[in-house]
Amino acid sequence: MSRRDARDVAFKLVFEYTFSKEEKREVVDEYTASMDADDVSYVNEVYFGVASHFDELSQKIAENAENYAANRLYKVDFALLLLSLYEILYIDSVPYKVSVNEALNLAKKYSSEKSVNYINGVLSKFAR
Repeated sequence: MSRRDARDVAFKLVFEYTFSKEEKREVVDEYTASMDADDVSYVNEVYFGVASHFDELSQKIAENAENYAANRLYKVDFALLLLSLYEILYIDSVPYKVSVNEALNLAKKYSSEKSVNYINGVLSKFAR
């Protein structure tokens, strides 16, 4: 499995977390059962990291999301922003540009073209 595939799994788990706000180890284990150790480590770091820093990340999104309260964003877009901001802030091995590019690729897959532009704008503001 590639890092891109692991990021896709991490996104799905973060997306699910935005609804329940509960960490679900059994769901993570189910999603990662066929992954190699590096990918499992990445997914765990992102998922549990987003969960433990959820309020902080949500606040940063709200500060950079013009005309939208964080709780009014599409859940897909919100989850993508959470994932990317977590990578940018807490995973030194993932370059900023890679994190943004991967978030945009996931937005193209799971959201709308307008969302791609919006996510890019929010992440660009955060970088400044």
